[in-house]
Amino acid sequence: MSYRKPNEIIALLREAEASGESVADFCRRKGIVAQTLYRWRRRYGQMNEDEAKRLKGLEAENAKLKQLLAEAALANEALKELLAKKW
Repeated sequence: MSYRKPNEIIALLREAEASGESVADFCRRKGIVAQTLYRWRRRYGQMNEDEAKRLKGLEAENAKLKQLLAEAALANEALKELLAKKW
């Protein structure tokens, strides 16, 4: 499976809509699985290329923020355990 960029996915979706052929035939010709095409439609169906790029950027930022929150929560828990000990 090759990774495709959002603009490539949107171009494939537009091509699939314009081709007029069945989903199975289109997917076979492009070398993708029909389920992948349906997943892409659900995710990128109504987007243009700029919106898809923005979505990818927001997802990357969200992942970084989740990582920072997890690290902060872990540090907070460690401090609570340390303070709870009787010296």
